[in-house]
This record gives sequence, C-alpha cells and structure tokens, in this order.
Amino acid sequence: MALSIVLFRRQTERDGKQQDVCLIILHELRGRMTLAMDKFEKLRPVGHLEKYSTARHPLGYYYNVAFTTNYTIPEAFTLPLKDYVYKAIDILIQQHPSLSAIPQDEESEAPYFVRLPEIDLAEQVSFQRRATGISDSELEAFLQTQHDAGFSPPSPYWRLIIFTNNTNVRHFTAIFVYHHALGDGTSGKAFHQTFLHALRCTASLQPGEARQVIPSPKTTLLPNLEIAHPLGLPVSVPYLLKMLFKEFVFSKEDPKLWAGGAFQLPLKTQLRIVVLGPTQTSAIVKVCREHKTTVTCALQTAIARSLFPHLPERYVRVICSGAISSRPWLPENITDLSMGVWVQEFFEHYTRKAVTQESFPWDEAKRSRQTILKELKLKGKNTSVGLLKFVKNYRRDLLESKIGKPRKTAYEVSNLGVLKTEKSEDPSIPQIGRVIFSQSAGVTGSAIEVSVITGADGSLALGISWQTNVVDDQLMQAMIDTLKKELHQLSDQ
Repeated sequence: MALSIVLFRRQTERDGKQQDVCLIILHELRGRMTLAMDKFEKLRPVGHLEKYSTARHPLGYYYNVAFTTNYTIPEAFTLPLKDYVYKAIDILIQQHPSLSAIPQDEESEAPYFVRLPEIDLAEQVSFQRRATGISDSELEAFLQTQHDAGFSPPSPYWRLIIFTNNTNVRHFTAIFVYHHALGDGTSGKAFHQTFLHALRCTASLQPGEARQVIPSPKTTLLPNLEIAHPLGLPVSVPYLLKMLFKEFVFSKEDPKLWAGGAFQLPLKTQLRIVVLGPTQTSAIVKVCREHKTTVTCALQTAIARSLFPHLPERYVRVICSGAISSRPWLPENITDLSMGVWVQEFFEHYTRKAVTQESFPWDEAKRSRQTILKELKLKGKNTSVGLLKFVKNYRRDLLESKIGKPRKTAYEVSNLGVLKTEKSEDPSIPQIGRVIFSQSAGVTGSAIEVSVITGADGSLALGISWQTNVVDDQLMQAMIDTLKKELHQLSDQ
C-alpha cells in the first residue's frame, strides 16, 4: 500500500489531471483498511507513554527500535533454518501478546490496541543469504534504512530480518525491529532471550510441523505503565509547580548549553556501531566497581568528556537524558522477560570544567551514580512520565509545536545491561553471541542517542544514532573517535 501511494503521488506531479482519481483511490484504500481493522478485537486504550510513540510515528518523528543478535545452531538441527525460526516465532507470539497487537487510530488523541486475527510469517520474517557474514559498516548502512522505515496497518508493527552466510551455515544474524509503543528497550532484549529459549525447544521439530500463518492468541495485553504502577505514577504538587515554572516562566535559551541543532524535519537517521571486546568490557566493569560507580555513569561522563573538545569554547554545559526501567516496582506478572513499555527518564548535567580534566573525572561518574540512586528510590513518583497525563494534545503540544525551537538535551544513554542466557557453554543447543541495540534518531528527542547492551559473548556494544543536519557528521566522527580512546584508556587503568 505504501508503494502504491508513492506511485500515485508521482503520477500526480506529472499530470495534474490525475489528482482527483488518485485521491479517490487513496480514500477507498483507507476506507477498506479502516473497515477491516474495525472488525479486529479491541484490547485496551494506548497508555500515556505508549501514546507518545503512537503520536510521533505517523508524523515521521521517530520510527522504531532494533536489536541485532548473532546466533549459532548445532549440527543436530538438520531441517531448513526457516522451519526452526518459524516455530520459534510461533512460540513467541503465544507468549508475548504485544506481537499480535497493533495501535489503531495512531493519529488521533484516543488510540487503542487491537488484536490481529493472524500473522503470516512470510510477510514479517525475511531471509537474506550472503556469501560472507555482514560487516559492521554494512550493518550500519542496513540499520539506517530500517530506522527510517515505519509500519503500516493492518500488518504487525514488527519485522524480523535473518542474515545467513555461505561460509558458516550454522551461524545467522537476527535483526528484530519494532514500534516503540509495543515495547521499550528491555522488550527487545526479552525478545531475543525468549527467542533463544524457543529455538532450543525446537530441537525435535519434525518436517512440516512449523506453521507459516499463526493464529493470534487470546492472551490479555499487559497493562500500560500508569495502570501497572501501584500508585498510578503519582505527581506531587511541589514537583508539578516546579516543572511548570521551568517550562513557562524560566525557559529562556541558555547560550552556553550545547544540544545540537533545533528541532527539525525531515528525519534521516545516521548510525555508527562501537563494540568493545570481552576483555576490554570486563576491564571497564572492574575499574568502575573499584571507583564505586557503574558502566552507565562512566559512559555518560565519557561521552560528555568526548564532546567538549570538539565544541566551540562558548559551550560549557550539556544535559544527558537517561532511561530507567520501571519493572522492579511493578506487579510480578511484568518481568524482564515481558514485552511492553515500562520505562522512565532522568536528567544529568555536565560542565566542560568538570569533565575535561587531565585524568578521567571519576568524581563526576560517582555523582551521576547518586543521581540514578535518588531516582530509583522514588519508584516512579515525580517523573516526567507522570506528567504525560496532563497533556491535552500530544501531536500539538509535544511534537509539532517544538519544530524550529532549540532542544535541551545533548544526548541520551540507554544501557540495558547484560543479555544473560542459561547453559551458554553447551554446544549441543543454539547459542547467542554479540548483541547490538539501536534506535531511530528522534526529531523531538536528544541530539544524540547512545543505545548500550552487553551480549552473551561479553562484548559491550554502543549503537550511536543522530539526525542528519541536527549534528554535523564530522563532529560526530570526531566525538566517536575520542570516545573510543577514552574507553580504551579506562580499560587500561
């Protein structure tokens, strides 16, 4: 359908006489799609945080999240790889109700989830055979195109791309791409953990047993964050007044704060991948523990330290946005293996003077650790996510009204920790290796997105994305080169 719309638009540009016909055809297509979706089972309203993603998706402000993971299957798996993948996805669809749900009326202020009657895996799972494995530069280019491509109803709001190679037929790379309203970052991690477990359960699969068309389960969709939270994301009056003061009274632009270019369209994602080997990763974890801080806080500090040398001297401050999972204080039916959106954010400030010392500023990393601990103690109280319930019009107030205005946060760091698996040393079962977490650049988000995860192979990977024209590509390359040196020096301490 998307291809047809593009063709119609081109035809309209060439021949104005076709305009009325094109509009009629498009109207009919939309009408048929709406009628089809009206017959789908209605699940529940889209939650406040989920609505932020459903509002920005059709506007082209942010499209998706992706997890790229390397797998190895044993010689005992003699059937075609497609059979094992289809069977494993069948298991996951029964386990994760969000995989068979899509948001309806995304462009409205009252979207809700509906359940697809079935999922045709031939349309959602694609296999691409290569002569050799995909390199990081090729993967960067491929993920950039994926991160600039959204989803269209009534198809599922996720896709799985499998890369195989002729040099190692037992090895494949699986890229899971999904709409942010279906899951947060931890959800992508959960997908691959449960996908690995499902693959291991297919060891006795028989020829013809795997299904291509999967009927959707009747499982209840897990609750949104404000419903799942024991206190409904409480916001105190002093906190609300404080945030209103910052937004409407004291909101003038800070000339000494760097946050990239103003909010702007169109969205075109740039992506670079940085991977640290297991030895270097272990060394960084160790040195962070010795200095009583965490890898997340060291990364936040190192990024600020890597940015300032390449910024004009007039900029002396940057703000980092961080993500925290809300799952620890939610009901027991929401775990790290669940798929849904249960996350909140916090903010940290860094100054040029504090981070550009001769040696690494561990005091700053420890200070950042205290910020996170303070946020964790609140358990969802007085957070920016809790303020979403006061927004009247997401599209107008949170998105379109920001275009042309300066942004405040320079970068976001989302660290999902380690993707752990059971019996990872057993060669007779499928194994999982390196994992890369990446996401679209955000039109109304931070100038730079840094998505972090450590795979089962012990390698820490950073997916660094930014929007074309918001941050200069040469500046980004210089910052990334400096960051690599910083991380290398940390591992040598």
